[in-house]
Amino acid sequence: MSRKNTFTRAAMVAALAMSLHTAQAQDVHFTQFDAAPLLVNPAYTGAFNGQVRAAAIYRNQWRSVTIPFVTYGASVDAPIISDLTHDDYLAAGVQLYNDRAGDGNLSNFSGLVSVAYHKFLGANVDKALTLGLQGGYTQKSIDLSKLYFGDEYYNGVFQQGTSQEYPGLNNKVNYFTVNAGLSWAHSVSEKFGYTLGAAAMNLNQPQESIQKKKNSEVGLGIRYAAQVGVIAYVSERLSLRPALLYQTQSTATELVAGNEFHLAVGDNEFRAVSTAVFLGGWVRSNDAMMITGGLEWKGLRLGVSYDYNTSSLKSASNGNGGFEISLRYIAPSPLDFARRLVYPCSRF
Repeated sequence: MSRKNTFTRAAMVAALAMSLHTAQAQDVHFTQFDAAPLLVNPAYTGAFNGQVRAAAIYRNQWRSVTIPFVTYGASVDAPIISDLTHDDYLAAGVQLYNDRAGDGNLSNFSGLVSVAYHKFLGANVDKALTLGLQGGYTQKSIDLSKLYFGDEYYNGVFQQGTSQEYPGLNNKVNYFTVNAGLSWAHSVSEKFGYTLGAAAMNLNQPQESIQKKKNSEVGLGIRYAAQVGVIAYVSERLSLRPALLYQTQSTATELVAGNEFHLAVGDNEFRAVSTAVFLGGWVRSNDAMMITGGLEWKGLRLGVSYDYNTSSLKSASNGNGGFEISLRYIAPSPLDFARRLVYPCSRF
């Protein structure tokens, strides 16, 4: 490795270390956030046209300069009780994800279970108000043997395991979390629909620090999130699908906005299973520019994305950010073939 590359790698690791030291812990995020709807808002559980939805996503970040930050996610959700009151229904889902970051193998495994009640409104059942609740269990761990402390050096000789920091650290922490969300969906016409959402995660602010000291300063901050998604057909085959996601947690904020161009290339008689291609451009404020693309076929959606880093870490990373690939399948409902909209707008 050249001196330049060695310096770049060291600068990147140092910058990441300082950012992790000064900020409270944050939840995971994805560029293709619509591929992980149960992480965005519990109210999106069962918010789709079909019988069951299964999704998986993989993210790899910072590979060019350090041990990559890798995140996996998978979910399944479906309506479970229909026609509670007219067209209202209850849906349930399960979301799993695992995140592994940095030289210390900081690992975060979470399992979430959510339920959502979808209340339909309007004479044409073209509006839906949804309340979602979610509970989950998280286990975080770190390999202390791979951490290095300044007081482990004696006369220039490294003596691993002698740091005075070790007695004050746990290598594993477990906790439960509670999340809630609301959403409003409206199909204004067959060519235009939108979804609005708001959610609050970590309502119980669980203790999640690897430090053995327990106090109010190490509780996981509440993550507030707001979402807007639109599906607008400009022709029989081409639709615009802009979306916005805003999140804030402790002192951190995130704003993602962009648009997806969605083109049906097969038989467009039944949109739920039509063959289509899509391409999108996105911006994450003060962090990255992203491009997404993929295809849909018989209820299966394959998406890929890449982040180009624009933050203060750009010089160390040479602009390289994160790569994602997602796969989603929605088993179509027979009602779709009767051209009846079961859910007004399923942008997320």
